[in-house]
Amino acid sequence: MKRLAVAGVSLAMVAAGWLLLRPAADAPTVAAEAVEPASAATSSPRPFVIETTRDPIPSGRVGASLNAADGTAARDLAILQDVLGAWRRLAKDTGNPVGTNREITAALTGRNPWRLAFLPPDHPAINAGGELCDRWGTPLFFHQLGGDRMELRSSGPDRQRYTDDDIVL
Repeated sequence: MKRLAVAGVSLAMVAAGWLLLRPAADAPTVAAEAVEPASAATSSPRPFVIETTRDPIPSGRVGASLNAADGTAARDLAILQDVLGAWRRLAKDTGNPVGTNREITAALTGRNPWRLAFLPPDHPAINAGGELCDRWGTPLFFHQLGGDRMELRSSGPDRQRYTDDDIVL
């Protein structure tokens, strides 16, 4: 009976993985790769990186496009919107990651129940305090609008939130 239960759980995990990693018809392409642990002494399983791409995001790693020199702040927020969309496809019952910038960034970099990293933990857009930052180095503001809706705000070039140059998605 115990073997049957273990087999059932294993089959459910494989099916869930297939459902989560297959792209929907209108969804961005999703790919996964293992993230190297911070040190060899780390005993926890390695998280996976989920990368999303949707035209006109350049092909390749989404991390390479976030805050890219040839990009825009609006483009950066659109990339993060794709990342949050991938999260929501996985977390159908809970919706968006919640909390402060630091907590959301931790969840998106692999500190979540699935140990999946939607962004590389060492991404240059993450500051020393563990916060996702805009291209001017200012932490982004995540405003929960509902379980499946989130406003993303960059403070813009003046680095002051709620001024005329803010970029909001």
